[in-house]
Amino acid sequence: MIEKVVLAYSGGLDTSVILAWLKEKYDCRVIAFSADIGQGEELDHIEEKALATGAEKVYIDDLREEFVRDYVFPAFRANAVYEGQYLLGTSLARPLIAKRQIEIARAEGADAVSHGATGKGNDQVRFELSYLSLNPAIKIIAPWREWRLNSRNALMEYAKEHGIPVPVTPAKPYSSDSNLLHISYEGGILEDPWASAPESIFQLTVSPKDAPGESEEILIRFEKGNPVGVNDRELSPAGLLAELNRLGGKHGIGRLDMVENRFVGMKSRGVYETPGGTILRTAHMAMESITMDREVMHLRDGLIPKYAELVYYGFWFAPEMDVLQQMIDATQKTVSGTVRLELYKGNCRVTGRRSEESLYRDDFATFEEDTVYRQKDAEGFIRLNALRLRIQAMMKKNKT
Repeated sequence: MIEKVVLAYSGGLDTSVILAWLKEKYDCRVIAFSADIGQGEELDHIEEKALATGAEKVYIDDLREEFVRDYVFPAFRANAVYEGQYLLGTSLARPLIAKRQIEIARAEGADAVSHGATGKGNDQVRFELSYLSLNPAIKIIAPWREWRLNSRNALMEYAKEHGIPVPVTPAKPYSSDSNLLHISYEGGILEDPWASAPESIFQLTVSPKDAPGESEEILIRFEKGNPVGVNDRELSPAGLLAELNRLGGKHGIGRLDMVENRFVGMKSRGVYETPGGTILRTAHMAMESITMDREVMHLRDGLIPKYAELVYYGFWFAPEMDVLQQMIDATQKTVSGTVRLELYKGNCRVTGRRSEESLYRDDFATFEEDTVYRQKDAEGFIRLNALRLRIQAMMKKNKT
């Protein structure tokens, strides 16, 4: 018996139909929850829509600072990237939305939560692993795994029959998801991996062909692995990422077209715009290059694929993720200083880095005369490292 449900509500066709369907199917009360994580005008009039569709109450929470501070920045301290390309924009947002849903359910005495993710995608896993990590007794309703409304036309017909106010504008021939870190596009016209993504879909970035003909130089300052300022301006986490999005978008930076492996087992083509994130990761790696010990860096780098996989698969609240994050953060204690970058027609190039924590010593690295490094020492170093190779070669020679 379901009495009250907290629904992750976007105001679009799917979740508008879900709201009405929940009330009809379960004869329950529904609380609509919308998280503001930087999707902008998508939140316009959302409370009116939810109430008109039958919601008992509507929560619209501004989670932009929490999203960037507690989800984006930790992942970027790890230089996390899934399958070498994807900067995890959607993956990082889902656990935050799920956490807030569970908090609202607890405050409102709701016995269930619901989402609009399909039975084919990753989001159903991300939402539900998070729900159950935070409240193992919560009931979960996933309409796409229950109902027979398996097409947009079926959803539109249901909306029409039930007087649900939904947009009457033509449907986009693809689906998209946006937040402060990125916009993703998939499905529809993008399902053919050979077909080029049309220029018309992009919203955050100009085409590199149309970007300014002159480059722009920017500075990003870091403290313990986190960016804290751009061009000598102190900014909040959300404000900083928004500024980097503006700068990156202006110069056509951060477009990605890839075929990725979903957790459920299929391959999926996704097109992404992540201008600020692309700049930020480039700058962060440059900052680490002069402030992080070699062996610590190599150890951390070996953990990047696992970290990214845990985020992508939805294990943000798992115990192994907590241990991994603590280890990552321990590597960031000295990652402070300033990086200079040049932005130009889709490219983001590091042109300088400086830090009071720098391990770079020009008196050791110089190709000119020095008094601190004995080049003769390299001979013994090389011969000791070659010892096992020499022994193997001698063994092979003795056998022939």
